[in-house]
Amino acid sequence: MVIYSQDTASFDVDPQCGFTPLCPDELPVADGDAIVNELNAQAGYARLRLVSKDCHPAQAPWIATTPQEILQPVGVDYPDLDVKWPAHCVVGTRGNQLIPGLPAEQDYDLVVEKGMDPVKHPYGACYHDLSEQTSTGVIEWLRDHGIHCVVVGGLATDFCVKTTALQLARNGFTVVVNLAACRGVAEESSAAALEEMRQAGVVLIAASRELEAA
Repeated sequence: MVIYSQDTASFDVDPQCGFTPLCPDELPVADGDAIVNELNAQAGYARLRLVSKDCHPAQAPWIATTPQEILQPVGVDYPDLDVKWPAHCVVGTRGNQLIPGLPAEQDYDLVVEKGMDPVKHPYGACYHDLSEQTSTGVIEWLRDHGIHCVVVGGLATDFCVKTTALQLARNGFTVVVNLAACRGVAEESSAAALEEMRQAGVVLIAASRELEAA
């Protein structure tokens, strides 16, 4: 696929230790720490590189206190929360840090922090809320910097990567998801996510080697 590097950004979506086996008590995705080389490779085809991070509080209504609560509904008292998850990517912990081998945060062109509000648990990096009413500023930033194409990788395929890619596509960007730079939580939900992205016009590539910069 030919892309024009001058109007392309590379987006590392939530590539944090909390989503890898490096933090087994959080939300470890199998081989989640194996995406670093592909994330770094896809960045070579882009003018700008940005990263999003879950920056969660230590206590929130969506945090499951027992294994049985995981994926159970939070409840009608919290309209911007859906289901419960184990605590993960809490600010100040290892889980919040980027996977070793990625650039330092200050070396990215933009760092997008999300999930700080205890009564909001967004998946996509473009909005702070599930209803997509409060922008994180990333869409505006990309437009301001003349970006038309975004190459996406990160964790996890079936949640934050999918939602971010769909949000970008709905806002008029050409979106390319690099599957070698992603890992999913589960095979079935990842397959469904890929189909949903295809239906939305997102381009799926097997690896960064399919990219050709013009």
